[in-house]
Amino acid sequence: MLQQTPVVRVLPVWERWMARWPTPADLAAEPAGEAVRAWEKLGYPRRALRLHACARELEEVHGGRVPSDLAELLALPGVGEYTAAAVSSFAFGIPATVVDTNVRRVQARAVTGQALPEPSYTRAEARLADALMPQRETQDGIREANLWNAAAMELGALICTARSPSCDVCPVRQRCAWIAAGQPAPHYQPKGQAWEGTDRQVRGAMMTVLRAAESSVPEALLTAVGPLPQARDLDAQRGTPEQTSEQWRALRRLAAGAEQRQRCLTGLIADGLAVQDGAGGVTLPA
Repeated sequence: MLQQTPVVRVLPVWERWMARWPTPADLAAEPAGEAVRAWEKLGYPRRALRLHACARELEEVHGGRVPSDLAELLALPGVGEYTAAAVSSFAFGIPATVVDTNVRRVQARAVTGQALPEPSYTRAEARLADALMPQRETQDGIREANLWNAAAMELGALICTARSPSCDVCPVRQRCAWIAAGQPAPHYQPKGQAWEGTDRQVRGAMMTVLRAAESSVPEALLTAVGPLPQARDLDAQRGTPEQTSEQWRALRRLAAGAEQRQRCLTGLIADGLAVQDGAGGVTLPA
């Protein structure tokens, strides 16, 4: 959940999720669509599908337990190097090099003297991260390596932030290459992700409608342009009172044309986030 999403948005969703599904077996027993529904507005909802698939594999292959072996973690659906390393280090105390956005920024400033890391993760960054990890031959070294992982992430999240870093209270300010260089400006201008008018916005609005719906949603209404049908016309279109809700109004207010709406719905179906019911309707996956 924390991948590409701030903690403040994740925490309430995570708490509800864990109250409902405290174990992989609990999540695996539910339809994938319920995981997508419970994902709410965290964004990138394919993560919910992967997490559900991961829970099912944990239940079917690993007896409902998360493996501690790094290779077995990497074999799970949706688990990449960062997630596998984080689980290994923080859950099992087996140190692997954990590198997230915060760690990359700390490395860039403290070691290489750059205001920001490269736009994409590089092999040089990976080698540097490995080199900075404490030696792990002894129990003390293992503890230090796990502590380093947590400390580097927290330093980037709380002190060495992307905007307005708190250099005056930074514990490594005396050794920081970026400060020593006079805090030069970034060597590139980060590009923010557009939202208004994008397929991401339309897909998000459609997913909000599908999550709120108690039954199949007419595909024709999802892709239609213009004001909502009058209440008296809804029954003829397999409509329900839900379609006068704020979720529907938000979708219909978007400037997207019919072609973009159809493209977005087709993409949701192709990604497994929505399924056609064979009768002109669309639902969350079973």
